[in-house]
Amino acid sequence: MGETLDVRDIPPSDRHPKIHAAFEALAAGETLTIVNDHEPKPLFYEFQAEVESFDADGYEVEQASPNEFRAHFPKH
Repeated sequence: MGETLDVRDIPPSDRHPKIHAAFEALAAGETLTIVNDHEPKPLFYEFQAEVESFDADGYEVEQASPNEFRAHFPKH
């Protein structure tokens, strides 16, 4: 289980703080799914470098449509 957070309507400057807060609220073993208008590679690298509880090996991203990417950030 986990949470889905659609950040497409959130101003870009506010996205990362909201994403980090949502991820921190998860229990170990849960996954935060982010719906975005682009592949969030910079966010992946940020999490990989700064968030110890992020399971980088379990990260997945899928493109649902040209303007919809679903990125899965698992927590361990």
